[in-house]
Amino acid sequence: MKNQPVYQSRFDALKCCILVPTYNNEKSLASVLRDLMLYTSNIIVVNDGSTDSTHNILKNFSDLNIYEYDQNRGKGAALNYGFKKAEDLGYAYAITIDSDGQHYPDDLDIFLSELESKEGDKEILLVGDRNMGRDGIPGKSTTGNKFSNFWYLVVTGINLRDTQSGYRLYPLKIVNPIKLYTNKFEYEIEIIVKAAWRGVDVKNVPIKVFYEDNRVTHFRPFWDVTRIVLLYMWFVLVSFFYIHPRNKYREFREKGFKRFWREDIIKSQELAHKKAAAVALGVFVGMSPFWGLHTLLVFLLAAAFKLNKVTAFLFSNISIPPLIPIIVYAGYQLGSLIKGKGFAWELRLSDFDSSAEVFSGLGQYLLGSFVLAGIVAFLLWIVFYFLFSVSNQKQVVKP
Repeated sequence: MKNQPVYQSRFDALKCCILVPTYNNEKSLASVLRDLMLYTSNIIVVNDGSTDSTHNILKNFSDLNIYEYDQNRGKGAALNYGFKKAEDLGYAYAITIDSDGQHYPDDLDIFLSELESKEGDKEILLVGDRNMGRDGIPGKSTTGNKFSNFWYLVVTGINLRDTQSGYRLYPLKIVNPIKLYTNKFEYEIEIIVKAAWRGVDVKNVPIKVFYEDNRVTHFRPFWDVTRIVLLYMWFVLVSFFYIHPRNKYREFREKGFKRFWREDIIKSQELAHKKAAAVALGVFVGMSPFWGLHTLLVFLLAAAFKLNKVTAFLFSNISIPPLIPIIVYAGYQLGSLIKGKGFAWELRLSDFDSSAEVFSGLGQYLLGSFVLAGIVAFLLWIVFYFLFSVSNQKQVVKP
């Protein structure tokens, strides 16, 4: 009687499978599949148009679910196709693993254990953490991963140590409906960003990794890095102009002003001067002349200065429509005063009947608006530093 794979019952109970996208990995493919079959028979292989002996190798694994493309379409396309086939076969989760032999099959236990311990209805998406800081990891891989980790944090607010590992666990009912636009290596970035935007708990789990000196890789440094950079540039725009404001607005509406202020601002564990600095930053950016860029700037600056993004964003909305004319007018008048012209209470279009006067007036406004923003921000820092100091003391002495 043939022995059952080691984790077969766990895979079946969790409705989980393994998805192996492969392209021209004839040297390692067979051994990778044989090792995986020791743990489960729930394996799907997508041959992404390989031109080596991959097709013939897969003939020896007829018990597995194998799908093959005639032409290479990219890793993302292979994963996307595999996810849909997996759900069609009745699976709820898929663990992806590369076919180049760098991943260890016994780490499947880590993914399964995390899935078994999941509580509640919130879905999880797990990304293997290869411990990129250790010896033996190629320098270009470490640098690229740090770049991706930083921008992933910027656009999602989630701090991952490894965003580029191909050893992952995906919830199929979440990822399959997501509309994705990439089909190569950047697909794995796009999917974890958009999953996070949908409220999925994206997190790392520790895994081992084996790098051979002559490991076959199809990652093209220039073109693939270029596509990843362009993708993150787009994500930054979407996150700052839509995702972050939408999430904060939803949170604000759910809690109401009093609860939001009490829980997210007053009861923040930050020091009083840091809380007040977040208020001042938000006001300064909101009153600055960078119209249309306030949300982007306030999140970037809050991240750079390690200030509370929620507080900074909330106070950056000082430039609401009723106040905008007042702020612009006050900035222009202050600029006039600074330039020694005094106050010009009445503004007439005839005052700007030449390009030189238009540029002079614009410069006057820019100067005045920055000074006005700085003064108001500083005064509010003093006021809120006092308020936050008092509230922090009350929290400390509260029994």
